[in-house]
Amino acid sequence: MADPSSYRPKPGQIPDSPGVYKFRDEHRRVIYVGKAKSLRQRLANYFQPLVSLHPRTATMVTTAASVEWTVVSTEVEALQLEYSWIKEFDPRFNVKYRDDKSYPYLAVTLNEEFPRVQVMRGHKKKGVRYFGPYAHAWAIRETVDLMLRVFPVRTCSAGVFRNAASAGRPCLLGYIGKCSAPCVARVTPEEHRELADEFCDFMAGRTGTYIRRLEKQMMAAAEEMEYEKAARLRDDIEALRRAMEKNAVVLADATDADLIALAEDELEAAVQIFHVRGGRVRGQRGWVTDKVEAVSTAGLVEHALQQLYGEESGDAVPKEVLVPAVPEDADAVTQWLSGRRGSQVSLRVPQRGDKKDLMETVARNAQQALVLHKTKRASDLTTRSRALEEIAEALDLDSAPLRIECFDISHLQGDDVVASMVVFEDGLPRKSEYRRFQIKGFEGQDDVRSMHEVISRRFKRYLAEKEKTGEWDQEGVAVDAEGDAVDAVDRVDAVPGAPGLDGAAVGPRRANGSDPAGSGEVPVDDGRPKRFAYPPQLVVVDGGQPQVAAARRALDELGIDDIAVCGLAKRLEEVWLPGDDDPVVLPRSSEGLYLLQRVRDTAHDFAIRYQRSKRNKRIRTSPLDAVPGLGTTRKQALIKHFGSVKRLRQATIEQICEVPGMGRKTAEAVAVALAQAAPAAPAVNTATGEIIEDDGGSTA
Repeated sequence: MADPSSYRPKPGQIPDSPGVYKFRDEHRRVIYVGKAKSLRQRLANYFQPLVSLHPRTATMVTTAASVEWTVVSTEVEALQLEYSWIKEFDPRFNVKYRDDKSYPYLAVTLNEEFPRVQVMRGHKKKGVRYFGPYAHAWAIRETVDLMLRVFPVRTCSAGVFRNAASAGRPCLLGYIGKCSAPCVARVTPEEHRELADEFCDFMAGRTGTYIRRLEKQMMAAAEEMEYEKAARLRDDIEALRRAMEKNAVVLADATDADLIALAEDELEAAVQIFHVRGGRVRGQRGWVTDKVEAVSTAGLVEHALQQLYGEESGDAVPKEVLVPAVPEDADAVTQWLSGRRGSQVSLRVPQRGDKKDLMETVARNAQQALVLHKTKRASDLTTRSRALEEIAEALDLDSAPLRIECFDISHLQGDDVVASMVVFEDGLPRKSEYRRFQIKGFEGQDDVRSMHEVISRRFKRYLAEKEKTGEWDQEGVAVDAEGDAVDAVDRVDAVPGAPGLDGAAVGPRRANGSDPAGSGEVPVDDGRPKRFAYPPQLVVVDGGQPQVAAARRALDELGIDDIAVCGLAKRLEEVWLPGDDDPVVLPRSSEGLYLLQRVRDTAHDFAIRYQRSKRNKRIRTSPLDAVPGLGTTRKQALIKHFGSVKRLRQATIEQICEVPGMGRKTAEAVAVALAQAAPAAPAVNTATGEIIEDDGGSTA
């Protein structure tokens, strides 16, 4: 735990200007990003006596080891930079809303020659028009099914489209009139794009004009006694009205607005958004977040606006945004939203009328979402904290292990030996930092030796990263396996593929004037998470006493003595510590044991998947892969000509030369490669014990 006074900037050093600031921990990882109208006034608030700070703020400033800032010209620039840094660095103490589901959108791919209507989830793509989000995908499909009668836009995949075009026949939708069949040129690309544009206009809320136009066409057809056409238009109008009825009118026609409401308690907050377009609710979505920083309702609203519109532009940002509380820098936020839209945006709290009534409905949805989330988690925050405390108590640690790394070895009878590393932070998996290893130091089956190699490689990389940032204490001495002293450069070079130290980029001092290396210059560090850059408080290995001893020995050889090690044996779920003859036995009902089991099982599954993928890749190899210059096409031609590798092995060079594209030199290389490769073991029918002749053989 750091003392904030140890890195507090000197008086007068902080400018009295708008800007964005970053707090970093001892490993140079960005842990908090904030913005301010006046950097001097805002940062001074963080360096008050700890007893006067909010508990969450006090935790953040004692976790931090330095503070930096960047001066900007306006508050809008500060808002934009803050959003960019939060997205880039993913600071642990910033509020980050988590989508409680992946919401489906109705998407029109206007970036294709023949636009397609489909359901899409995930990140938005450039050139695609989105409508929604919707609560359920089936709601989108029902709406699309009704509208295809009037707007017969393509809905098929690229593969189906190509197959129909090559066959010269449209799919079923083309025959029943729910697709204009551009695949067989029933309409031109221009006519099909016009249909897609009309579809988008209708979905965007411009419904009244289009229905009135269809009614006029229907009346004109009836007057000219074209009754079949009039009946078709009547059915089209009815289909569009049924599609419109699925979205109830809640506000005056032509109202485009987003309504944002919050429900919160001391620990968490839920946000709900209703998207109103053309006076109708066109979409709904919600997020939940842990309140890891001391933040007010207005601050939560500002974070929600950043996440909601940070990647949007144009019509995706509505003319009006209704919120329960206006952010502190309301003018800057409004200006930022207007810049994203390209025209003026109104940001306000509804006071009366239909908009206030609808806001109350959104607030009720937010409250229900928060209750449902808490029910699902079943006191998950409390449970995780208790589990970490139980582990710390059982292993006699100084503090709860907020970062746990677990290692496991996997192989199949000594072949394809691999290892896995999984990371849990605050009791939750951090999948972006999972790592996989191939055992390179030796061949064969030796789990203890493999564990020693993997732990050594992982923490040599950690020391290399510390060396780059100037954190490594040069007075500390590490020793190698033979007990000889190893200097910092040797440790880096000992790691296959590790970055060297020569020519390391250097940059200016930190903004607060500190210099950890004492050289007047420090390596450039952008704060992004780096591979193997952060040490765990606890290393867990899958195994018993031998594996634990190997892991501890690897750390000792590197001079690392501030990381705890334990092992979890599968047989009796016993926890082993280095040097102890007896295991630590946690109660079966212990939350700490449950967390260790989960960490161990995650590492085991991750290692098994990697080992299987390597084995499958090896099994799929062919003796023909060793022939230089023999590509996939000619390998397939050989197998097709002879039927199997076995028959190809029996062929003469002259017979191989008969295959199209095969010259004599290549044929000789094929014959040599097949002669040198050991034939595969014969297949056996497990039911009868009969040896199966290899007529099909392996493929190339």
